[in-house]
Amino acid sequence: MPDQNRPVVSPPRVTVLGVTARGWQDLPAHLRHLVIGADAVLGGRRHLDSLPEAAGQRRVVWPTPLRERLPGLLTDLGDVSVVALASGDPLVSGIGSTLVELLGTENVDIIPAISSLALARAELGWSAESCAVVSLVGRSPALVLRELAPGRRVLLLSSDENTPQQVADLLTQAGYGASRLYVLGNLGTDDMARIEGTAAAWSHTVPRLNIIAAELAGPRLGGWVAGLPDSAYEHDGQLTKRDLRASALARLAPAPGEHLWDVGAGAGSIGIEWMRAHPTCSATAVEADPERAARIVRNAATLGVPGLRVVTGAAPEALRDLPPPSAIFVGGGATAPGVMDRCLEALPMAGRLVVHGVTFETERLLADLHSEHGGELTRIAVESAAPIGSYTGWKPSRTVTQWAFTRDA
Repeated sequence: MPDQNRPVVSPPRVTVLGVTARGWQDLPAHLRHLVIGADAVLGGRRHLDSLPEAAGQRRVVWPTPLRERLPGLLTDLGDVSVVALASGDPLVSGIGSTLVELLGTENVDIIPAISSLALARAELGWSAESCAVVSLVGRSPALVLRELAPGRRVLLLSSDENTPQQVADLLTQAGYGASRLYVLGNLGTDDMARIEGTAAAWSHTVPRLNIIAAELAGPRLGGWVAGLPDSAYEHDGQLTKRDLRASALARLAPAPGEHLWDVGAGAGSIGIEWMRAHPTCSATAVEADPERAARIVRNAATLGVPGLRVVTGAAPEALRDLPPPSAIFVGGGATAPGVMDRCLEALPMAGRLVVHGVTFETERLLADLHSEHGGELTRIAVESAAPIGSYTGWKPSRTVTQWAFTRDA
């Protein structure tokens, strides 16, 4: 069945050919024949410049911005034979994935070369299962901060020659300056470079084409399950506290590829920990206060999920035109007219909705919603040990009423 989200184009059939860093000279004869015989060849400038002349062949450098202009380029090519050149394995953070998404597997053939990741692991003697992989190509280097854990190995696909210094600075600021970095440049060529050092002392010049390998060394900052320490967040008191956060996220139940609306986001903790649950989880934080919205952006970058989208505005107006949610958390403003109606309207089948309230008015609303829709209604009271003069006693936090609802058949 065709992908309903795929742009409508009249596509050519595209063969995506992975090439090594040595380019044309490493291709076997049958793949050289494939390239020279194509009506059109697409690729980066470096790849296209390495090819010999071919009379009548059209050669096109990838357009910028790629995602917006690529469908039009493919349509313009028409019904011709097309080869797209890519580095290494085209399906490792590469153009192959984009073309399959646009055209479907029925119109794309993939012929991979050995990936730079495989070459990097071979150089370091790291098994595939012993290290994580994070792409920083066209993405914020702050993504590395999600991976922080003592002794963890991470391979980072680098954007350019500036990425290693950016990563080193971020690690140092996060207390991971003792991490060992290996920058492997021009992998698979006679000019391969291996540059090593600690993050705190990093000041090296590196090749533009590189992969960063990091052996992380630093303090344990917190787990990946819900409930980071409250001290992990910059906040002004508007923060869903640790125990309540863990309870809410247990019911929101993030799964790979799902999207969350965090409504009345405060410090952004629910959306941030939703995204930390898996690299493919995404979230939109909606916050009416501009200062708090800016704080959410900082918290998201610090905790390794810089892709969290922040919308500054009041619900329900700010909920218009958001990506469809898989789950919704309402941490504030549930009694504002139209907010709960809009959230319930947007909730898909199997979608989860969790609402917290501390006032009589919100509690009455949640009781009514529970009576109408069912779900789970819970009052959560948390007490923490605190000094009472020279003794120790229990200090209660404000009791929170939680309504959790899952839409089912």
